[in-house]
Amino acid sequence: MLNVRSIWNGAISFGLVSIPIKVVNATESHSISFRQIHTEDGGRIRYRKFCELEDREVSQAEIGKGYEDADGSMIPITDEDLAQLPIPTAKTIEIVAFVPGDRIDPLQMDAAYYLAASGAPAAKPYTLLREALKRSNKVAIAKFALRGRERLGMLRVVGDAIAMHGLLWPDEVRAPEGVAPDTDVTVRDQELDLADALMDTLGEVDLDDLHDEYREAVEEVIAAKASGEALPSLPEPAAGGKVLDLMAALESSVRAAKESRGEAPEEAAEVRRLPQRKSARAAPKQTAGKKSTSAAKKTAAKKTTASAKKTTSKSASTSASKTTSKSAQGAKKSAAKSTAKKATAKKTTSRKRTA
Repeated sequence: MLNVRSIWNGAISFGLVSIPIKVVNATESHSISFRQIHTEDGGRIRYRKFCELEDREVSQAEIGKGYEDADGSMIPITDEDLAQLPIPTAKTIEIVAFVPGDRIDPLQMDAAYYLAASGAPAAKPYTLLREALKRSNKVAIAKFALRGRERLGMLRVVGDAIAMHGLLWPDEVRAPEGVAPDTDVTVRDQELDLADALMDTLGEVDLDDLHDEYREAVEEVIAAKASGEALPSLPEPAAGGKVLDLMAALESSVRAAKESRGEAPEEAAEVRRLPQRKSARAAPKQTAGKKSTSAAKKTAAKKTTASAKKTTSKSASTSASKTTSKSAQGAKKSAAKSTAKKATAKKTTSRKRTA
């Protein structure tokens, strides 16, 4: 702990007891950071600080703080000005109350710090506060100033040390309005039973066994490019079956969780489709379909009747024409025979007269 650089030095105010402490970060980031480069030649992209009045680059020693007023003018604020703030929390972590730990909403928790005793005289009061917190099973609520603002803090015991969690002010936590589904959903007991079974199957986990796979994959890519090797290949995506309903998804999840834990898989669960409700629009469509079918049938019947009438008319007309034609031909033949008989009779009479 002595090798860790402190970010704040002050004291814990515990009634009339003052405990000199140093504040150090309790967490560290293992994220991989990248630099901005010029893509054409790989050169670093750097930002330089210029004074807009003198139009020249300035060093860090020439840079201070300033507050921009409403009219755009700058009001210089020095570190000495901030050190003389008329509040007790400027250099003190002031404990204001002790409450049960479950009274603190996890949404309020911010960054975490360790409070280290500063010097030998701080050992006794530091240990006193630590043991009092242990025996009471409570946490201390405190106020302190850090990085230009006053903050809330929660002090609790971690091992043999006192840790402090920064807390957001209550008005900084948003209410969960408009987040939950706004539709009425009914969850069946069978679905809850399967969800409970899935939770029991997944069981607990040792957080030390979890690790940042994304960071490890990025490190592999960096190492491969640095050595000129081929980039790691993407793993084959797991084939996902088509989920018919929520029950099927839960049953499949329970089976998969048991198999991953080495348990014998149970018999395949029966997959049931959820009953589909007929929408309100289905009835009008179906009625319209019936009406359309009836109308089509009537139209087809009319067309068939008309066609039959036309066919009958054509048949009758054709038959009449044939009958008339036959009658005319018979009349012509009879007239021809009668004329022939008359001609023969005339010839016979003429021969008799001549004789």
